[in-house]
Amino acid sequence: MLGRARALRGLELAVVRRLEGFLRGEHLGVRTGPGSEPADSRPYRAGEDDVRWMDWPLTARTGEPHVREVVADRELETWVLVDLSPSMAFGTARSDKRHLAVTAAAVVGHLTTRLGDRFGAWVLDEGGVVRRPSRTGRTALHAALRELLGRSLAEPAPLPPRPRRARRAGRGAAPVGGAAGPAPVVDLAAAVERLGAAHRRRGLRVVVSDFLDGEGAADGPPPWERALRRLAARHQVLAVEVVDRRESELPDVGVVELVDPESGEVLEVDTGRAEVRAAFGAAGAEHRARVAAALRRCGAAHLRLSTDEDWVAATARFVLAQRRTARAVDRMAGRA
Repeated sequence: MLGRARALRGLELAVVRRLEGFLRGEHLGVRTGPGSEPADSRPYRAGEDDVRWMDWPLTARTGEPHVREVVADRELETWVLVDLSPSMAFGTARSDKRHLAVTAAAVVGHLTTRLGDRFGAWVLDEGGVVRRPSRTGRTALHAALRELLGRSLAEPAPLPPRPRRARRAGRGAAPVGGAAGPAPVVDLAAAVERLGAAHRRRGLRVVVSDFLDGEGAADGPPPWERALRRLAARHQVLAVEVVDRRESELPDVGVVELVDPESGEVLEVDTGRAEVRAAFGAAGAEHRARVAAALRRCGAAHLRLSTDEDWVAATARFVLAQRRTARAVDRMAGRA
C-alpha cells in the first residue's frame, strides 16, 4: 500500500484555503507577517518598517514611500477522520472498504506531509472515536497508518440478531423471524462535530467514509451534512467516499439473506427477480447522487474510490483536477 502511494510522490494536494499556524511552512497564512508572499501596500513608517520591503513602483507613482506587506508562510495541519464502522467491513473485489479507507488516509498523508507539516488521525469504529495526536515527519505518519491498518484488520463486533424480512416479490417487507436487540451507535455526524470542535486552527480536514450513516428523511439532507457544512466553513475539506460495486448492483444468485452491518437486520431477497435487482440498483444510484449533492452543498471536494478500481489512477485524476481549480482561484484572486 505504501509503495503504491509513493507512486503519487510527484503530485500534491492543492490547498486553496488560507491557513492558520504557528510554525513557518510553505502554505499561505491568513495574517500578514514575515514571509514571502505579497499581500498589500501601505505608506512607509520611518523607524518601524524594513526598507527591504519598499514598493518602488508604487513609490514612484505616488511620490510617497510605500512598503509591501507579505503573508506569513504557515505549516499545513491535516486531520483525517477514518470511518471504520461495521458498514465499512465489506468488499467484493480487490479489498474491502476498510482497507481502502486506510489506503486513502495513506495517500493523503503522503501528498500533504512535508517539512513542518503535521498529520493527525481520528478513527471511528464500533467503540466510538479515537484520536491519534498530530505529528510531523514521515515516521509519525507511518506509525499512524500502522495503527489504522491494525484497526481495519480487526473483526467487527458481532451484532445481535434482528427480525428477518422477506422481499421475494419485491413489494414491501414482512418479518420472518429473529429477535430484536439494541444495535451499537456509530454516529458519523457526531464524529465530524467533534473533529471540528477539537481543532480550530485552519487547515485540511479529510473525512473518509462510505457515508452510509443513516439516510434521514427521504426529502431532507443526510444526517451528517450539517456537521460537514460547519467543518467546511472554516477548513478546506476533502470527502473521500469509499464504495463497492455490489452496493448498487445486485447479481442474479437466487434467494439470499442480506445483513445490515450497522443494525443487524436480516433481509431475505430473491435476486432472481429482475424488478428486485432494478429497485436495488436504483436505490444505490439514488444514494450516491444524494451523497454527491450534499457534499457539493457543503463546499467539500469529493473523491470517490471503489474497491474494484485502481485507486492510484482515481487519485491522480482528482489531484490534477484540484490543481486546475486552485490555479483558477489564484487567477480570480489576482484579478480581484
